[in-house]
Amino acid sequence: MKVKYNLPRKVVFCKKCVMSNQRPSSVSEFFHTPDRKKAKYLHINDEDGICEACKQNEIKNQINWQEREKKLIQLLDKHRKNNGDYDCLVPGSGGKDSAYQAHILKYKYKMNPLVVTWPPILYTEYGLNNYYNWINIGGFDSLVVRPNGRVMKELTKLSILNLLHPFQTFILGQKNIAPKIASKFNIKLIFYGENEAEYGNPIAENNSSLRKKSYFAVKNYNKIYLAGIKISELIKKNRLHYKDLKIFLPINNSEITKTKTEVHYLGYYLKWTPQEAFYYAVKNTGFKPRPFRTQGTFSKYNSIDDKIDDLHYYTTFVKFGIGRATYDASQEIRNKHLTREEGINLVKKYDGEFPDIYFSEVMKFLEIKEETFNKTCNKFRSPHLWKKINNKWKLRFTVSRDGTDD
Repeated sequence: MKVKYNLPRKVVFCKKCVMSNQRPSSVSEFFHTPDRKKAKYLHINDEDGICEACKQNEIKNQINWQEREKKLIQLLDKHRKNNGDYDCLVPGSGGKDSAYQAHILKYKYKMNPLVVTWPPILYTEYGLNNYYNWINIGGFDSLVVRPNGRVMKELTKLSILNLLHPFQTFILGQKNIAPKIASKFNIKLIFYGENEAEYGNPIAENNSSLRKKSYFAVKNYNKIYLAGIKISELIKKNRLHYKDLKIFLPINNSEITKTKTEVHYLGYYLKWTPQEAFYYAVKNTGFKPRPFRTQGTFSKYNSIDDKIDDLHYYTTFVKFGIGRATYDASQEIRNKHLTREEGINLVKKYDGEFPDIYFSEVMKFLEIKEETFNKTCNKFRSPHLWKKINNKWKLRFTVSRDGTDD
């Protein structure tokens, strides 16, 4: 039976959370080439059946957070400026996480952050309001870097058709813009939020200079693909120029040799609980959850600023058998806000729910026929995950053990 994307052939679910070993790491999603030969997926230990993310969560619960905070203060003191210049940079869009990290750095630890936003492809009304509240109520200097709209639209369309990855252009911009702006403003400290080790990602080492992190910098642009197409081919066949694409690409190693910029995760130093970050953002920056349940899951406050968000998680369900409810429930189980049994029931109820609220608007904006999108989805289903029964696609294996092959 054919297995796509170099996925593990055997589907295994973690015995603590509800995540499967089919989940790609963020590194795999970031450097997304068509064959995914170098892709990495969530490891689940053969002996105890526990995934790396859950193991990391247990480690987190044993950390001496007072000592970690002391290390944070030492780091901040090293970079603190007293002349009014920005001493750290926080990328974000005003969601609960970036609102929390920017606010606590400025008001508890007395730093002077510059917040930098790579805006969503299609803002939701409440997402845009949260951004303005973040800046106006939270009180931050903000820089918005909005890419060429025509190019962003074209790359997003190609990412869907070639990779079934609606969010690749946003992920690229979100990750790549911070080092570039830090370099321009001579800011030597960048803070992302939650430590990615908590999701089992290999890009988890925290204390590292930007120069050593290929996740943020690159030596050879010729080896990078955008929207599943080599850059040289993208320029040749799609009437784009290198100057149109550079904003989406990682900073070049040669550009940052002298800056010695450091990339850190605030979640390495402060115990990070998403629900607590939500409450903090509501109280301090005027953050408001979505006015309705997010399609595909049970929550209302995660990743709500882009109308393409919901479509992105639907495509992960198609490609990997993992929908938004699986991501959310796994996180809530690790934080002991849900039992595994409750998580299984929520996944069964909501995973793979089609996001029709913004679907037609998104397809119209990207100039993709709805029929074309649906056909593209079917093309990207891996046979080891999906079986067609009575003209309907069914998962072969599910965490509730009601798949066609369970």
